[in-house]
Amino acid sequence: MEIIDAIILGIIQGLTEFLPVSSSGHLELGKAILGDNSIPEESLMFTVVLHFATALSTMVVFRKDILEILKGVFAFKWNEDLQFISKIALSMIPAVIVGLFFEEQLEQLFGGNILLVGCMLIVTAILLFLADKAKDTNKPVSFKNAFIIGVSQAIAMIPGISRSGATISTSVLLGNDKTKAARFSFLMVVPLIFGKIAKDIASGDLTYDSSNFTALSIGFIAAFVAGLFACTWMITLVKKSKLSYFAIYCVIVGVIAIIFSLLN
Repeated sequence: MEIIDAIILGIIQGLTEFLPVSSSGHLELGKAILGDNSIPEESLMFTVVLHFATALSTMVVFRKDILEILKGVFAFKWNEDLQFISKIALSMIPAVIVGLFFEEQLEQLFGGNILLVGCMLIVTAILLFLADKAKDTNKPVSFKNAFIIGVSQAIAMIPGISRSGATISTSVLLGNDKTKAARFSFLMVVPLIFGKIAKDIASGDLTYDSSNFTALSIGFIAAFVAGLFACTWMITLVKKSKLSYFAIYCVIVGVIAIIFSLLN
């Protein structure tokens, strides 16, 4: 992979991880446009590295929240912080099940299936449009909500379905406060990414080529820096802007992707 390609894909990942427009879908589109012919396993390696970078950027942005949560947990009381961690753990269950039992099928979806990406981007747009119409969004995230949001996160493992879009939309449709929904959405994915990376390293599932080390490193840095910017921006944006703006964008990109796949 060329260095410039790694930078472009890293920036795409960093920006789209936090905006509700599907980072995985944009990565697949980016790879198709840039002519990346990696086999699914190699392509997945680069995708995992970039997701790891944005997970770290999330931890940096929410470092104060994470420290406060950890302090609350080590108080060993059933307080708000321990409950929050428990909700995060509960939300991970659906994605863990999908990852354990449907991993091979999932990996095959990351092989440049642009038609699938286009269709799923339109599904994302529908979710965002529905969430934009939601009323009475002032409730905290409950345990039941956390599990349902986790189901959305599991479905969002399909390229083209925005993870943040699906989880935030689901949370808002359940009546949860938008700011709390965004915070929960961004933090719930961190342990899942680290868990997936640890599993892949231990099992040897990731295909690593030392000749790609420079590209992987550059892509990691680009995704991390872009992630810091996008995460900070999105926290402000979700309070002021309508999700329908992102829905329109997803429809446009989705239609372009479908046309591109049909013409090629």
